[in-house]
Amino acid sequence: MARPREFDADAALDGAIGVFREHGFEGASAEMLVGAMGIGRQSLYDTFGDKWRLYRSAVRRYGLGECAAHFEALRSGVRAIDGIDATLRRVVETADQPCLGVGSICEFGVSRPDLAEVHAPLAKALGDAIAARVRDAQRDGDVASELDPEAAAEFLISNIAGIRVAGRGGADSAALTGLADMALRALR
Repeated sequence: MARPREFDADAALDGAIGVFREHGFEGASAEMLVGAMGIGRQSLYDTFGDKWRLYRSAVRRYGLGECAAHFEALRSGVRAIDGIDATLRRVVETADQPCLGVGSICEFGVSRPDLAEVHAPLAKALGDAIAARVRDAQRDGDVASELDPEAAAEFLISNIAGIRVAGRGGADSAALTGLADMALRALR
C-alpha cells in the first residue's frame, strides 16, 4: 500500500519555481530543487516525474499566476488606458525579480514543443486581453484608432519582456519607468 503524500504539492511547486526563476532549467540541480521544495528526491520524482516535467509544471503555474496578475492590472483604473498603464507599472515594479516565463523562452525558445505548448495558451490569453483593452482605449480616444489592436498587444508584450530583461540586467527604476512611458506614448 502506497504511503500517503505528506506535503503540499503546490507549496513544493512554488519552491521549485523560485529555483527555476533564479537558475533556469540547466542551472537548477536536483539538490537545489529538493531543498527549496522541502521534499525528498523520491517524492519529487513520484509526484512531479522527472526534472523536465517539474520544470514544465513550474512554468505553467508561474505563467497562470502572472497572467492573473496582468489581467487584474488590465482591469484596474477608470479607463482602459489606465489598466494598460497599471500593467506596465506592475512590470516595472517587479522587473528586478527573475521572470520564469521570459527566462524559459530565452533558455529554450521554441526548441521544445512540449514547453511551447505551455507557453502558447498563456501568450494567447494575455495577448487577447491586452488587445481587448487596446480596443476599449481606442473607443475612449486614448489610443490611436489606426493601430491594429493585436499588433499593439504584441508590441506591449514585447515591451513587457524587454522591461523584465532590462530590470534583471540592472537597469534602475528611472530607466525602467522610461521604457514603460515610451511604450504608452507609442500607442497614442
